Amino acid sequence: MPIRAASYALMAAGLLLVMVVGVLPGLLAACLGFLLTRWLNTLLVRLVRLRWRHPPASVLRWMSSLACTLVIIGPLLVLFLTLSRYRGVLLTAPHQFTELTDYVARVVLEFRSNLPEDIASMLPAEAEDFQRTVAFYLWSKAAAMANAGRVWLLGFLYAYVGLLIGALAAVRVHTSWHAPLTDALKLRVARFGEAFRQIVTAQFWIASFNTVLTALFLLVILPLFGMELRYTPALITLTFVAGLVPIVGNLLCNVVITLVGLSVSPMTALACLAFLVLIHKAEYFINAKVVGQKTHIAVWELLAVMFLSEALFGPAGLVAAPLFYAYLKKELEAARLV
Repeated sequence: MPIRAASYALMAAGLLLVMVVGVLPGLLAACLGFLLTRWLNTLLVRLVRLRWRHPPASVLRWMSSLACTLVIIGPLLVLFLTLSRYRGVLLTAPHQFTELTDYVARVVLEFRSNLPEDIASMLPAEAEDFQRTVAFYLWSKAAAMANAGRVWLLGFLYAYVGLLIGALAAVRVHTSWHAPLTDALKLRVARFGEAFRQIVTAQFWIASFNTVLTALFLLVILPLFGMELRYTPALITLTFVAGLVPIVGNLLCNVVITLVGLSVSPMTALACLAFLVLIHKAEYFINAKVVGQKTHIAVWELLAVMFLSEALFGPAGLVAAPLFYAYLKKELEAARLV
């Protein structure tokens, strides 16, 4: 019992340290690198066994090394090819998001003037103060994004180092020697990895689903009716990135796209809102089936934890909350406490 309690304490201290120091991208990338390396290794071994029913141990070790190398080198090759072909797009992407934030702030400030007169007259006078507060907040965020190049670069470096650590850990040589605390920590890490696999896999497919439908709506359906939104590429990218954050990210995308639609016309905003509501009816069904069944997390639990984590750790808390809470529930269920 003391050994298990010590493993819980060390795991909790490690996760807290990750949030305090600000190396969450490294932790997430380490988990991703570990899972990708294991998946690639399994795939390569299956291909080898099509030729050898019982491949030699040296061939299996070579497959593990190859999987690790692909995970480590792959992102660098993708980055090199992307920079060589789409350097201008990548270099201007932060500027595009800054412009989008500034544009949304101006739409919020002019919210009343964009509405029909009979609807605008129904708004209370206090609404203008709220509009100004929101607009000034968005302008502050736009200014912060304009100067966030160093932060993004540091986050990328943390992520790549984490990917390297995860890939190397996936092909480590197992020893026959066991120690009680080591075994307990391995169990904690294994449960954390399982929570990561479930949360990230589910959110990736949900974000991809939302992004594809949103892209069809913005690029095909709206232009057919003569309604086109500004900053469409940035809106599609925002849909995918924010969609990786459960619930809150999707709500953020809905508000931004609807406000940009309002800058065109009230009818465009209504069309955007109606389409996004339809998407989220399907998204909530997928979320309940995929995330809810695997992690046993209710929507109200997730929202409560995310808001608390955001208050404590800022935007990183929104990203970490679903993963950390899913891991906590796994430990509580294993201990038969919930």
